[in-house]
Amino acid sequence: MRLLIAATGLALAATTARADTWPEKPVHIIVAFTLGSATDVIARSVANELSAKLGQPVIIENRPGAGGTIAAAQVAKAAPDGYTLLVNSSGHTVNPWIYEKLPYDTAKDLMGVTVLARQPNVLVVSPDKGWRTVADLVKQAKAQPGKMSFASAGVGSATHMNGEKFKVAAKIDVLHVPYKGTPEALNDVMGGRVDYFFSPVVSALSIVNDKRLMALAVGSPTRALVLPNVPTTEEAGYKGSAYNYWAGVFAPARTPPAAIERLNKELIAVLALPEVKERLAKISADPSPTTPKEFDELVVRELVENGELVKAAGIKAQ
Repeated sequence: MRLLIAATGLALAATTARADTWPEKPVHIIVAFTLGSATDVIARSVANELSAKLGQPVIIENRPGAGGTIAAAQVAKAAPDGYTLLVNSSGHTVNPWIYEKLPYDTAKDLMGVTVLARQPNVLVVSPDKGWRTVADLVKQAKAQPGKMSFASAGVGSATHMNGEKFKVAAKIDVLHVPYKGTPEALNDVMGGRVDYFFSPVVSALSIVNDKRLMALAVGSPTRALVLPNVPTTEEAGYKGSAYNYWAGVFAPARTPPAAIERLNKELIAVLALPEVKERLAKISADPSPTTPKEFDELVVRELVENGELVKAAGIKAQ
């Protein structure tokens, strides 16, 4: 018994030592979306500065597919030692409701480190449609139930969920048309083949500035810094239509608290750096750090909210 207690004590001491000295080797960040996506740009905006603060290389790998669930599954199954992390978007809390039999439990197998940034979507339409306000669009949708359509960058994406929240809030019957990505959706909105799209601001901004698309509103809780004169959909009168897009860092459950605390501390410091703020501002992303506890609570809250939205919108599991 004494030998067992001693062995257990040594094992605990070794674990504590590893946590206290973390990191001792490179840290790998798995990004759930493609190179150049908003989630990827946000992750890469902090990588170099995080590496400097940790004193170890921070290596980013993109593992896109299935709405971010491929990357999430990889990290959920990784060793809980702080050396394999996930950067995912707010679609993380939608996926359990639209993908059957995920190989991980969203709330239990991954733990939050911090939200990195939030980014608004913008409701864009072709100028040829003749709509000048959100009310114009809604009026026509109600006059032609089931005839109009909205685009998304894929089922369960932030662009999709923003569109569904607006659809429910405005009480309109419109068809959802999913695309492979944002560029394809924008092209068809410009061509008038689909009526509107809640596009990431960074993707639509130059097209809006060139007047090839009109920005009727932003779908976030607050206005976009780069489009200060464009109201939110809630300001336009559609309560409950705002969608909260975020990108954040996760670790496998049971990662040593010391590693999580160190990561959180250094990421908060990185997000406060002027050069990082400047990088994020270029894609209209606002640094939004949280504590690990706050992030976990956000995930649990949004799991409930998105489950209700998926049911109300009639979104079918894939």
